[in-house]
Amino acid sequence: MFAENVSNDEINELPLYQFDGGVFVIDSFDKLDYFLPLIQEQKILGFDTETKPSFKKGIINPVSLLQLTSKNQAFLIRINKIGLPMEIANILSDEKVKKIGLAIKDDIKILMDITNFEPKSFIDLQDYVGSFGIEARSLKKITAIVLNKRISKSQQVTNWEREELSEAQQTYAATDAWACLKVYENLNHTI
Repeated sequence: MFAENVSNDEINELPLYQFDGGVFVIDSFDKLDYFLPLIQEQKILGFDTETKPSFKKGIINPVSLLQLTSKNQAFLIRINKIGLPMEIANILSDEKVKKIGLAIKDDIKILMDITNFEPKSFIDLQDYVGSFGIEARSLKKITAIVLNKRISKSQQVTNWEREELSEAQQTYAATDAWACLKVYENLNHTI
């Protein structure tokens, strides 16, 4: 039903796919208090993190951003400004809330180093897509195969610790987590 893989040339022919819902940057505890009820009512969330890139060997920067998305809302939690609040860690530990991401093992470990929590109900698309015969492992390729759409990775290596995230960064960050959710939902409609 799905292709095993897809070439970059084939991806470049596809229409651009990006998140166009509400993007909420949470960079203060007041904003966390305001948006927390919206996040807590979700039963399934797209999940991703962003880290300021390092161009020096052996230098690894701490995680800067945690993205949690619903179908039409993206919550961008600025870890570099407010840490990983226990209220968010509790969502990451909630077995009733599915968290869908890609290559999430390291993301979870890094977040647990900030605030200890027991990760529950995480689904890694890299593992999940195999049962559908998909061998591709990148989100860009998986999105192309499952949704027949192209996502842009142009903001990936930008500075995620800048004082204000640009609109392009916000859209990219929201899209990455949201695309994981949309791929998962699409695969589950095909079962």
